[in-house]
Amino acid sequence: MLSIEDVHVTYGGAVQAVRGVSMEVPDGEVVAVLGSNGAGKTTLLRAISGTLRLHRGRIESGAIRFDGTDIGTRDPAQTVRMGLVQVPEGRRIFGRLTVEENLRAGGMASRDKAAKARAQDRVYDLFPVLRERRSQRGALLSGGEQQMLAIGRALMAEPKVLLLDEPSLGLAPRIIGQIGEVVAEINRQGTSVLLVEQNATMALGVAHLAYVLDVGEVSLSGEARQLAQTDEVQRLYLGHDGHDGDATAGAAPRRRATSGRKLSRWTA
Repeated sequence: MLSIEDVHVTYGGAVQAVRGVSMEVPDGEVVAVLGSNGAGKTTLLRAISGTLRLHRGRIESGAIRFDGTDIGTRDPAQTVRMGLVQVPEGRRIFGRLTVEENLRAGGMASRDKAAKARAQDRVYDLFPVLRERRSQRGALLSGGEQQMLAIGRALMAEPKVLLLDEPSLGLAPRIIGQIGEVVAEINRQGTSVLLVEQNATMALGVAHLAYVLDVGEVSLSGEARQLAQTDEVQRLYLGHDGHDGDATAGAAPRRRATSGRKLSRWTA
């Protein structure tokens, strides 16, 4: 289990970005973190993945624990080896490398050739188009395909928890729906997911639990389906006024991650 306990984060020792945030990612579940720009969502992921110091950030107090071990002072490489892997906002693939070379880079932490082959097969099963374009440079892929590659590269490390930072950003609605299907399938295969998103309809549709961040603090939390029915989430994130007959209109079924439904191909 990933546990964040009363974490406070500052940038440059002055700007307080996260204020007393506490949340949990139970084993085998999808947890969504919602919030507007500047709410502290990306900062939270940086604190978990060990990349916070690369952005002049620092955990001032509180604790981040993974399977009982405090990881607040671990560097990114150590965090990956422990099983926590982040897909950053904006994808940030290696544009000059081919699809296959990007995937190899994601699996560099493992020396087990069989494990690498197994992970690559998993990625190609999730994203068949990547197999078709394995010799193509990353920069020549479409936005949706680059997002596939970014997720696939992270899966090459066989994470226990996948940290997704705004995977729907800048993509067409059709692709956003497919992202939700992929997140659900990854979870169904046994990987826990911490999903940071502004697209609440997609996020609440696949999540088991959800938290809402507002100016660095948790303002709401609970089961995703129940949270989607609250007036505040309906008004601010789902585009409803809180009085619709169907409070979850536009949201997909909450337990899609365990439904076993066949994943449709992501065609981008």
